[in-house]
Amino acid sequence: MKVSVKLDSNNQLPAAYGKFANPEDFKNHYPLRSFPIQISALPAQTRTWAFTFTDPDSIPVCGFSWIHWSGANLPAEVLELPANASQQPPVAFLQGKNSTISSFIGETDPTIYEHYVGPTPPDQLHRYELRVYAVDQILPLTNGFWLNELQHALTGHILAHAKIILPYRA
Repeated sequence: MKVSVKLDSNNQLPAAYGKFANPEDFKNHYPLRSFPIQISALPAQTRTWAFTFTDPDSIPVCGFSWIHWSGANLPAEVLELPANASQQPPVAFLQGKNSTISSFIGETDPTIYEHYVGPTPPDQLHRYELRVYAVDQILPLTNGFWLNELQHALTGHILAHAKIILPYRA
């Protein structure tokens, strides 16, 4: 299984998908335009795929790995999510809660906390992790799932996985 995201000339996630995005792509000071994702070489038994996009470099800043986006139950025949798929999905898929809903932030708008929220590293370049999973079934989740619920649902159902690091500048 392979996952790819087109990077800019500095081998970083393009500015348009984080804190340097166009003003019209922000809501409540959060960048909401998600980046395109391409997957390939899924095992033949794959029924759906799922993904997580997190920031372990946020641990020294806020005390935990920031959840930026998660998705599940994408049909196996869908091999690409275009830019802004979080806000304008080309196909039905579930999206989980991100870290803006935490008690430390307290976001109350589900159009923000149940979708992609882009990188905004405050201190230095951060290395974001995009993990993608080929899954043998439709996962028993609902929209707005928590990351731990996704992890539990994936147990015993991952056929293959891939991870890439997506740097984004401060």
